[in-house]
Amino acid sequence: MSETGWMKLFSRRLLKWFEFAVNWLKGREPLLLVFFLILAGSTWAFIELTDEVLEQETQAFDKWVIRSMRRADDPSIPIGPPWVQEMGRDLTALGGVATLVFFTTVVAGYLWIEGKKRVILLLLFASLGGLLLSSALKHFISRPRPDVVPHLSYVYTSSFPSGHSMLSAVIYLTLGALLASVIQQTRVKIYVLCVALLLTLLIGLSRIYLGVHYPTDVIAGWTAGLAWALFCWILARWLQQRHRIEDASQTSESAVADTEI
Repeated sequence: MSETGWMKLFSRRLLKWFEFAVNWLKGREPLLLVFFLILAGSTWAFIELTDEVLEQETQAFDKWVIRSMRRADDPSIPIGPPWVQEMGRDLTALGGVATLVFFTTVVAGYLWIEGKKRVILLLLFASLGGLLLSSALKHFISRPRPDVVPHLSYVYTSSFPSGHSMLSAVIYLTLGALLASVIQQTRVKIYVLCVALLLTLLIGLSRIYLGVHYPTDVIAGWTAGLAWALFCWILARWLQQRHRIEDASQTSESAVADTEI
């Protein structure tokens, strides 16, 4: 069976599973149902986009977008003033492995201080699982990097999906969701999630601007990362309802100790 045929078969079976899951979720927590529908939609979008890429239906669009971000007389120079190129490198570094590990460690430390030790295990599962998923997808699809313009950032893996885009979505959105799950103030929850979303979008756009990814690579990274982050959020919510991990209503041991002092 060809790669596109396998993708279509997989998407049909996945659709049946999602229909079963949605029927099971009816009548339960409304927010959980909404997030599950978004999870299903993002997964479906990734599968359809992958199918189009494997059939090379997006190649003309991808090349046009990348060329439009370079000067017509010299494709080695991106459009805009020099500081924009420097900003692009700064933003893309926020999606690098070293930076993502740093932020994950910082949030894990915060959760440890707050006494949310079981949430840390879920954080590690989400982070490592996202990394393995991204690597597996890159290996399976194995799309070559763009060759229409010179790269402005060092790359050493295949192109689809964008690892920076996917891992930034996985890490930042998961971190944001897990932090929001242990924060009581609604305004703070919204702020944390908006910052995570903005970071994810800017990192993906920087990869296109630097010429190291096609736009469809980035969109696929976003959708796959969003799907994984939502899956981890739903898992966290399910575990919280069964008191398997801590939630915002539980007072941490450290908070109690501080109050006593």
